[in-house]
Amino acid sequence: MSALSLRLPASLHRKIRELAERDDISINQFIATAVAEKAAALLTVEYLEERGGRGTAKLFDRLLARVPDVPPVPGDEWPNPARQAHALQRTRRAQRKGKSRGTSRAARG
Repeated sequence: MSALSLRLPASLHRKIRELAERDDISINQFIATAVAEKAAALLTVEYLEERGGRGTAKLFDRLLARVPDVPPVPGDEWPNPARQAHALQRTRRAQRKGKSRGTSRAARG
């Protein structure tokens, strides 16, 4: 373990103290957990960006072809038909652009 001196505004310190007491943990534990959660979120974004950069339009099409063409599970429907039509138009435009350029936006990064 290492020690870290940290300056916080009094209002934030009070709020952290209240939240730590509510969770029945120390302020130190609360802050360490908060920092770990933030680091995990940032590292996850980096991982997903790197992983997404390895994708290609060809791979995406191959994987999408494996998805069965069935109605959505109840509760997974589009909110309304107009939104569904708009999303379908965007997908088709993106597909046309990808075919004309040879790669999709996702593959270009």
